Amino acid sequence: MPDAQELESYIRRKFAENVGLTEAELFSEDLTLSGLITRSERMTNSVDLMEAFARTSNGLRKDFGLRVRLPALSLDTPVSKVLAVFMGEVTNPEKKSA
Repeated sequence: MPDAQELESYIRRKFAENVGLTEAELFSEDLTLSGLITRSERMTNSVDLMEAFARTSNGLRKDFGLRVRLPALSLDTPVSKVLAVFMGEVTNPEKKSA
């Protein structure tokens, strides 16, 4: 099992790929989810954003056997908070796949 730093790096990389921005664009300014939709050429609405979350979650399940369930997040949520929620899910031992 990868350590927390490796998981964070994976989540950052995969989420950035899924939304069509670089990690620097996505995390350096701590965009809100609405700002992310505006900035990304791949995103047109919150459905696209939910699909990016799902693809990132599916990658964690496929590559590491980790299940992630994200709560509803408002569009004014900063990306750093989304990362913290992902990390809380993947580092919680009760969430690991059997």
